[in-house]
Amino acid sequence: MRLDKFLKVSRLIKRRTLAKEVSDLGRIQINGKIAKASSIVKEGDFISIQFGQKILTVKVKQLVESTKKENATEMYEVIREEKIAE
Repeated sequence: MRLDKFLKVSRLIKRRTLAKEVSDLGRIQINGKIAKASSIVKEGDFISIQFGQKILTVKVKQLVESTKKENATEMYEVIREEKIAE
């Protein structure tokens, strides 16, 4: 599954276009490597996303084409959430 679609379906980022913009800025990494919106996400991958002064790291648990809002968090597991010192 494409990175931008995974981020939208899992509701980590609200819109697919926003996910693409964030990845184009180099703020998303898959397994420690900077990822593009078209990068392929697999189960077991670690995704790090920089939101302003916060970095969220999640592990991909499952890939589904669409899901309800209540079940979106089942697609990933939060590994770490840290603030960046300015």
